[in-house]
Amino acid sequence: MSWTQRITSGFDAVVDLFSEPFFQALLVIVIGLIAGYLLGRLTTGLLDVVGVSKLVEGTATERWFQRMGTSTVILMGRLVSLFTYVAAFLSAFLILGALDGDVFWELATAWLPHLFVAILVLVIGIVLADKVELIVAERLQGIKLPEVSVIPKIIKYTIIFIALLIALGQIGVDTTALLVVLTIYALAFLIFGVVALQDFLSSGAAGIYLLFNQPYAIGDEITLDETSGIVQEVGVFVTRIEDDEAEYIVPNRRVMKEGVTRIRYN
Repeated sequence: MSWTQRITSGFDAVVDLFSEPFFQALLVIVIGLIAGYLLGRLTTGLLDVVGVSKLVEGTATERWFQRMGTSTVILMGRLVSLFTYVAAFLSAFLILGALDGDVFWELATAWLPHLFVAILVLVIGIVLADKVELIVAERLQGIKLPEVSVIPKIIKYTIIFIALLIALGQIGVDTTALLVVLTIYALAFLIFGVVALQDFLSSGAAGIYLLFNQPYAIGDEITLDETSGIVQEVGVFVTRIEDDEAEYIVPNRRVMKEGVTRIRYN
């Protein structure tokens, strides 16, 4: 037998082998595993390139993932790999006749993509909520008002709740009841804002007035009630003054309520 005949015979044998459903299913699984691994690595690399790793750095979710030996970016890559693996195995089951064709197409074109989007939205929502909480907390850290400390948490859990609503909607869960809860939550937050943050809002309004009218400026010596000192900062919510012994952080609402005396030296 010539070498060309041997090649042809071998090729025919391979064709006959993969004409069997078992080997076809096995080939699909192998290709799916390879494709899933490569897509996962590609996803991880792309997320690193666009700066997602730096974006989520310092968030509570990222720290938790790192304690578990992974990261947000790696998790995203593994999520892509996982769904590729699932699609490959579903295809293999279809080839073996263990899965009905209509069921397969429903899973492959409806349920599986929606589940992927739902998980992706939930993960992004949690990470985004943590990042926004950090940013808001940093912006408000100079405001020494007790009411302010709850604002970052409220914003965080609002974002998570909205992400959960979107995720549940993707997998066909009726979110009417949750929308009612969200409405009640929004009303409660509004009432909280009016009642609990009344002093905070009044300090902000007073601070805007002080910034525009500038009754005193940095470096001026002022007296507020029994507190005297040199103005170090005039912010939207507080005025900072200090003397030789201490620094005083005075809410601007108190400045407007009690008034100040600016000391002049001839």
